[in-house]
Amino acid sequence: MTPLRLRRKTNAAGVLAIAAALIITGCSSKKTTPASASRSPAAASTTVAASTPAAASASAPAAASSPAAPSSAAAADPASLVPAAIKSAGTLTIALDATYPPNESLDTDGKTIVGMDADLGAAIATKLGLKATLSNVTFDQIIPGLAGGKYNLGMSSFTDTKEREAKVDFVTYFTAGTSVMVLKGNPAKVAGPDDLCGRKVAIETGTTQELVDIPAKTKACTDAGKKAITPVALADQNAASLAVQSGRADATLLDSPVGEYAAKQPDAKFEVAGKSYNDAPYGIAIPKDAGTLKDAVLAALKAMVADGSYKQILDKWGIADGAIDTPVINGATS
Repeated sequence: MTPLRLRRKTNAAGVLAIAAALIITGCSSKKTTPASASRSPAAASTTVAASTPAAASASAPAAASSPAAPSSAAAADPASLVPAAIKSAGTLTIALDATYPPNESLDTDGKTIVGMDADLGAAIATKLGLKATLSNVTFDQIIPGLAGGKYNLGMSSFTDTKEREAKVDFVTYFTAGTSVMVLKGNPAKVAGPDDLCGRKVAIETGTTQELVDIPAKTKACTDAGKKAITPVALADQNAASLAVQSGRADATLLDSPVGEYAAKQPDAKFEVAGKSYNDAPYGIAIPKDAGTLKDAVLAALKAMVADGSYKQILDKWGIADGAIDTPVINGATS
């Protein structure tokens, strides 16, 4: 896609804990209950102390919290760039849609948000001298929530796109593509991303897959004299995966790391058809009117790259192949 998420593999304890929680893996916890798709923004809100960067992930080892090395940004200390109002509050409120493992999902307690984005968000808050509050928010409500002042950051596998940059600023932090995920055994015989004409394809509302990929692929189908794709847009990835599992859709489009994660779980109900496509950067979404917050986040992320804590978090979640060396502000490629 422009996806919106990432790639990965996974780590023993953390992976098994999340695997037990996801419908995407065919198990029974938060993913199993469609009701979780309609949670309110503050339904699962966790405050993470600045002294524990990985506290958002109770089931995985803590990320490194070594002192920040001076970055190439103007200030060696990222905390010096935090806007006064946020510094005074002492809290960085981060919105995530916790239905997208291993990037963000609910732990087995059904409340704690875990995953790469949860850990990175907590670690960034620590670099800024703040506590992180993680809020579980439906994906298509995150950017409006940022604009409305409800959250300071959106960290939910957002693809940084030119269109989104018109509404929010981004600090890039990862790279991912889009995959086609089908029911295990591939009963619909979907060959891959170029074999979706005339098929029903489930996508999460508000994602690049819905807004960019499906329209482009449908046009390619009809231009070639083939049947259009029938999109099945649903509230979150749990619902999209369930649509495939129930036969309501032939396939779902989702970020490559998420599809790979689902396919590699014990007793997986899904597999990936063909190769992923359209690698693009993930970005941390920041309100346009947040002053120097974007510079503070960039400086914190650069410090984490320099001191190794960024790579340690990606390694923990098995998605180090999506790592980047140079985060930037507003790095959309399309």
